[in-house]
Order: sequence, then structure tokens, then C-alpha cells
Amino acid sequence: MPKSRGKRGSHGAGRRRAEVPLPRDSAESHQPGPYGPDGFRPEKKRRLRRALTSNVTITAVAIGAVGAAVVLVDIDRFVEDDSKPPKMAAAGLSTNDMLAKLTSASDMDPVAADAIAAAKKRAYLEHQRELKRLKEKAEREAKARAELKARQERERLARSNPSAAQNKAYGKKMNALKGWSRCWPSLLTLWEHESNWNERAENPSSGAYGIPQSLPGSKMASAGADWRTSSPTQIAWGLGYIKARYGDPCGAWAFWQRNNWY
Repeated sequence: MPKSRGKRGSHGAGRRRAEVPLPRDSAESHQPGPYGPDGFRPEKKRRLRRALTSNVTITAVAIGAVGAAVVLVDIDRFVEDDSKPPKMAAAGLSTNDMLAKLTSASDMDPVAADAIAAAKKRAYLEHQRELKRLKEKAEREAKARAELKARQERERLARSNPSAAQNKAYGKKMNALKGWSRCWPSLLTLWEHESNWNERAENPSSGAYGIPQSLPGSKMASAGADWRTSSPTQIAWGLGYIKARYGDPCGAWAFWQRNNWY
């Protein structure tokens, strides 16, 4: 009876399956390896993706961005509020540069600041004193100019005295009545120097008044109550003064030539 083929066949088939191994490359290509094509483990990639896309990470990044924006806005506002430099100084100077200058400058010591303030106060007070001195000087000079102008005007009026000729005529007659006709030229010249024969002539410095330049003018009241305006009254008083002090007009004129007063 022949042997069963099925039995041999089953043994042979088993041997063939055991002896013929699967191709190595094809088997490995179908089994997952520990690293992916990009060199990362798939598990790590999944963890990294979850970390990057998590709510916590997104919130932290957003907060950081908002904080940076607020800082920049505040800095710009700080610089622009009260610290705008002049146009020439700001040319090419960025906000960061200006902040660097502000932060690099240390605060001044209060003692040094007080010293600067004291110096500024002294300079201001000295300036005010100088202004006051100059103002007072200008006022004094203006007053002196006004006084000089007034004196010159009085002298001009004295020289242009319309009554001088009449007053000289009174003087010549009254001088002759005193017995001093020979001294008339002396009297004429003397009172021309003193008052130009003006009965209203007044010396602004001394206060001497009238044709003979009585000092004070009220002394002539002894010759008459009209001494302020009457040339004969003034001439009478003047001739009396000359006689009492110099003897006659010749002596008075000689003294005046030596002293410029009589």
C-alpha cells in the first residue's frame, strides 16, 4: 500500500517554510523603527506639538508681547511729553539715544545745586544793583542837563534884556549923583558881568538876584518894597553896598577882576 503523500508533503512544506527566510529589507521596511525620517522619535514630536499648541504656552507668549508693546509706548510717551529736544539737537538722535543720555546722567548733589542757585542769585542781585545805579546816574544827568538848559536860557534872556538900556541910564545918573562919574565905566562893566543890567536876573547856584546880584535878594528890601521888579531900587541898594565895602565902583571893579566876584 503506497505511503500517504499528504504526510510527506506536510513535512516537506514545513521544512521549506522554515528554511526560506523572509527578505530582511522588506521585513524591516514594514516594521516601525524608533526614529522617524526627520531624526525625531514620533513620541517626542507628538509631545512637542502638544506643548507648542497648548493654551498655557499661547497665553504666555501673548502676555509677553503685550508687555513689550506697553513698555515701548510708555517710553515714547515719557520722551515726548516734556523732553522734546530742539530740532537741531534732535537731528539723528533716536529715542533710545535720548534715554541713554537721561539714564547715564547721575542726579546732582543737593549741595552743588544749592551753590549754583546761590551764584545765580548773586548774579541777579548784582544785575539789579547795576541797573539801579545806571538809572540813578541817568536821572542825575538828565536833571543836570535840565538845570544847565534853564541856566543858559536865563543867561540868554539876561543878555537880551529889553530894559537893559533904560536900566543903564538910571545907573549912570544915580552913579553921578553919588559923585562917581569918573567910575562910571567901572560900574557899567561890573554889572554887565553880574547881571547884564537885568533887574530880574537870578543866579541859580547862589540865589543872588537883581542888577547888583544881592545875596540874598531880599536884602534889597531895605531900599524899597518893590526890590523884585524896580531897577532904581536895586541900583540904589547896589551903590550903597559898593560904598560900604569898596569905596566906589572903581574899587569894586578892581576887586572883581582879581576874584571874579565882589
